[in-house]
Amino acid sequence: MPSIPFDALRRLLLKGAIAVVIGLGGMPAFAQDKPDIIRIGSTAPGHLKFILAQKDGWWEKEFAKDGIKVELVTFNGGSEATTALATGAIEFAYTGNNPALRVAASGADVKLIGLSSYVKAGGSYIVVKTDSPLKTLQDLRGKKVAYLTGTVRHSNFSKALNSVGLTINDVEGLNLPFEASGPALLRGDIDAIVETDSTAAKLVDTGEARVLFDTSTHPEWNVPNVISVNGAFAAKYPDLVKRLLKVDIEISRWADAHPDETIKTFVEATKSSEKSVRKTYADGVFHQDPKLTDDAIAALRGEEKFMASAGLLKGSIDYGKWIDKSFVDGAAAEVAAVQ
Repeated sequence: MPSIPFDALRRLLLKGAIAVVIGLGGMPAFAQDKPDIIRIGSTAPGHLKFILAQKDGWWEKEFAKDGIKVELVTFNGGSEATTALATGAIEFAYTGNNPALRVAASGADVKLIGLSSYVKAGGSYIVVKTDSPLKTLQDLRGKKVAYLTGTVRHSNFSKALNSVGLTINDVEGLNLPFEASGPALLRGDIDAIVETDSTAAKLVDTGEARVLFDTSTHPEWNVPNVISVNGAFAAKYPDLVKRLLKVDIEISRWADAHPDETIKTFVEATKSSEKSVRKTYADGVFHQDPKLTDDAIAALRGEEKFMASAGLLKGSIDYGKWIDKSFVDGAAAEVAAVQ
């Protein structure tokens, strides 16, 4: 399946801007029965269903029936993905909750249409070098800690610090991806990094680092990752949105039915620690159902409040405008009808 890396974002944004100019510039806009292309974004290397779809062409096969091309686009961070979504440079985005909440609070025309995942067993690791003198969260005061700003790891780190009376302002934060933060930690240039458990475990499993704090010890901090759609696309092509989610449901059920193959594919794509991935999915279920449950929405509302109080979010969200359950509920009904 075609895949576009983040360096194509500028070109995609330009296309989105041109489309907006054409639409507003007085030129006639003719409705199409279908688009030529559907672009689906995710943070690199991708969320689980995105990775499985990329490997086996799930969405490509579905929309090939209509002659619609599918492109999968990977971004360095969720904020980049949601910016592309809001401008129309991509049509769908699989991201963490923090970037999705921020773009919704900005008033952008985006819709929350489903869950990418809701894994309560996973979390973030705060790791230090094995021989580091740091032992507790309090020891991080004044230290150099690397994490990607605006991500779920940023939020988890803030919650961890808050739990012991500290804030993000009490540390020297460095906005670095793991490719840079991992080597920096081992060189001694920084004191700690905050990463997903399966990524940070690459250093822990080799004995080069140890876990100072595991946020999965606080499952109440976990918030679902989400699937969003560009609002204009959803209004124009509601049936295509529902069809994408039907495939999403099929992928989620396939994953649960093929756990070993699913883990193998995920580990190979993300270069994650297989030991850590198996720990996250110890119950043999991947928690990928896209249904927008009351529990999931309550968790998102709670995360919005936390982000606002921690200075991680500006504005507020109109949940009535942002959330649209009709697509995923309709997709689930159609999947159930053919079983």
